[in-house]
Amino acid sequence: MAYLYVRKSGRIEIREAHGTPRGPRSRTLASFRGPLTAALLDRAESAAAAGFDRAALCARADALGVPVERPSVGSDARALLARLRSGARLAPVLVSLLREQLDARESAPVPDDLLDAIEWIGASDHERGRALRDVLRLYDRIRRSRGAVREREAPRFPRFDVRPVRRAS
Repeated sequence: MAYLYVRKSGRIEIREAHGTPRGPRSRTLASFRGPLTAALLDRAESAAAAGFDRAALCARADALGVPVERPSVGSDARALLARLRSGARLAPVLVSLLREQLDARESAPVPDDLLDAIEWIGASDHERGRALRDVLRLYDRIRRSRGAVREREAPRFPRFDVRPVRRAS
């Protein structure tokens, strides 16, 4: 049976206990920081040899105060949009069924600024992070390629300092 173990460093492990001739042992199925995600649960479940109860792990994570990322309909829709934009194909029957269901729902026009970011709908945090690092590297190269920034020239004439003049009485 799988369980959660919180290390002193704050890292969280999904472990599995099993018996050996020398006594009970455990092995790490997945290790993470941050929220418990469906991808982590999938990875741990594929590595597990015995029963794997996702609901029990999520309940235990809630009890330990570990954030749990629960998939929503919106995230599923974003994932579907991303797959369709990358060239995935749907069966024509599914397309018809989706159209029927979507036509019955409330919709709103797409804002112009969202059209510029449409390729990022459904992108994972890993892909967004990689793109951000690429932009920062580009900025660094541009900054290094520029010559030294010129200092502002000192004024040719001294500035007048306007102070009230004290008169001797």
